[in-house]
Amino acid sequence: MNQQGRTQNDFSKGSVIKNVLSLALPMTMAQLINVLYNIVDRIYIGRIPENATLALTGLGICLPVLSIVTAFANLFGTGGAPLCSIERGRGNTEEAEAIMGNSFVLMMITGVVLTVLGLVFKRPLLYLFGASDSTYLFAEQYVTIYLLGNVFVMMGLGMNSFINAQGFGKTGMLTVLLGAVTNIVLDPIFIFVFGMGVQGAALATILSQFLSAAWILRFLTGPKTILKLKRSCFRLSAERVKKITALGLSGFTMSLTNSTVQIMCNATLQHYGGDLYVGVMTIVNSVREVISMPVTGVTHGAQPIMGYNYGAKEYKRVWQALTFMSAVSIVYTTVMWLFVHSFPEWFIRIFNQDPEILAVGVPAMQVYYFGFCFMSLQFAGQSVFVALGRSRSAVFFSIFRKVIIVMPLTAILPALFGLGTTGVFMAEPISNFIGGAACYGAMLFTVGLRMKKGLPIEEKVPRARRNIRG
Repeated sequence: MNQQGRTQNDFSKGSVIKNVLSLALPMTMAQLINVLYNIVDRIYIGRIPENATLALTGLGICLPVLSIVTAFANLFGTGGAPLCSIERGRGNTEEAEAIMGNSFVLMMITGVVLTVLGLVFKRPLLYLFGASDSTYLFAEQYVTIYLLGNVFVMMGLGMNSFINAQGFGKTGMLTVLLGAVTNIVLDPIFIFVFGMGVQGAALATILSQFLSAAWILRFLTGPKTILKLKRSCFRLSAERVKKITALGLSGFTMSLTNSTVQIMCNATLQHYGGDLYVGVMTIVNSVREVISMPVTGVTHGAQPIMGYNYGAKEYKRVWQALTFMSAVSIVYTTVMWLFVHSFPEWFIRIFNQDPEILAVGVPAMQVYYFGFCFMSLQFAGQSVFVALGRSRSAVFFSIFRKVIIVMPLTAILPALFGLGTTGVFMAEPISNFIGGAACYGAMLFTVGLRMKKGLPIEEKVPRARRNIRG
């Protein structure tokens, strides 16, 4: 055991804000860098001399596949990492290592299964996701190579959470930086020099993720880590698997419902507007990935602090981390909303300069990002639920915003009042307002205010005990 690392990363000591920032800043940078894996691909593909718009749209068709892979990485990564933080706060290192080992095995098994299923069913899936005969070839070329390296993607996304959960935010950032820099260097070589097009973009991404995964394994099995990845911890325990998947269902549901919403949006836009509007949605989603990453970094950076202090019964420190995280997220998303609304064309030109894309994309961006600040309430509320092990609440609000609000609106709005494609872009801001307010309000009244008073979360009293007391 690295006793020095354990002492340095005791989140129950020192300034809560400083502790949050010590993780949030490198994690935010890591999140921003991580987006480069796919964003850089789209920027380069959008500048291919021939069929740039169709190729970019083809990549957009693959986004649900990427979201599904992310969903399973989140299921075991964001499910296991908060449990590790709580157990470490309780001083139970052996259980924390067992949780990490079980999470690793689950990621590897799931990665192989997803690769096989994806390769077998890729043709019907891509057409279901909104591909046309013009864009299918580009989508198929990208997704085939991506799926072959799926295990590395799972490991890179999922296991990095366990590095951050131990307080090694800079190491987690370097993990992502290694892959991103490799991707940025390899992309133009494979795409333009070797003339591989979208296949080159996918190959660069997979090789980059392989390097990130190798770095993670080296760190988690090396001398500097607090919790070690050991073979003795690979034996799956039904109870641990249940706890990991229960808590990870929030991140899993969010990513999976994102994938489902992307599928619905692409299919609806294909029906009402064709390939052009699917291409615009690809750009809109790409911009959202970039500008929402700081919020993800801050909320995820606060999770280990809240989880550790909750395990150590330092409830008021949980409240301090909660309020700081919320304030930063709300201020940032408000500023970004105003910026995107004022300069939408600037964001679109990063990916494509086609006049048709610009004409359609500017009003679409302004509609889609209206009230963007409410999205931060959803992220903050769910992060608290996950950090404190309240898996049911986290899962419910993931489903509530996407499945109960966004999906029905995506299906209904385009047919109302002749809205057409505009209705698809309106569904997101409406869901941000309703879902964000509901999630954050519920978090405050069920757990937040009790943390403020220094009280533990109320547990349900068994019926027999209630009768005795009565």
